[in-house]
Amino acid sequence: MIRDEAADRRDAGAPTTPDRLRRRASRLLSQLTTRSDRLITDGLAARADARKWHYAVLASLQDLGPGSQAELSGRTGIYRSDMVGVLNELAERDLVARAPDPDDRRRNIITLSPRGRRHLCRLDEVLDDLHDELLAPLDPAERDQFLGLLTRLLDHHTRTH
Repeated sequence: MIRDEAADRRDAGAPTTPDRLRRRASRLLSQLTTRSDRLITDGLAARADARKWHYAVLASLQDLGPGSQAELSGRTGIYRSDMVGVLNELAERDLVARAPDPDDRRRNIITLSPRGRRHLCRLDEVLDDLHDELLAPLDPAERDQFLGLLTRLLDHHTRTH
């Protein structure tokens, strides 16, 4: 009798995704991205009343210093049209401050407030926990290797495209 491996997997409750799809890096990355985005979006909202774009702006200000809206857009990948809304949300919470640029009064310089620094530390803790959840099946060495490989792939495709 010929064994039907696909039927065996279905009977065992295993994923029914065809093997040829499960072997495609692009599909695996896409599906993991979807699940990762959901985990991070839901986790930040529930645990810190925050969004991933809040974290991106606050981290950029902490690590790279003050900047204009356009500079922050370039640093974070947030569209300029969306940046205004993100900055409005952060300013309403006193996490950032806007001040006219002394060299160009038409633009504002955004700085991180003391409250924003404290909030960023809280977001780091929340994200550490969420990343532990995301990467739970991997041991510490595998996590380092996985992040290294992802970074290498992204760096390669960022330089060449």
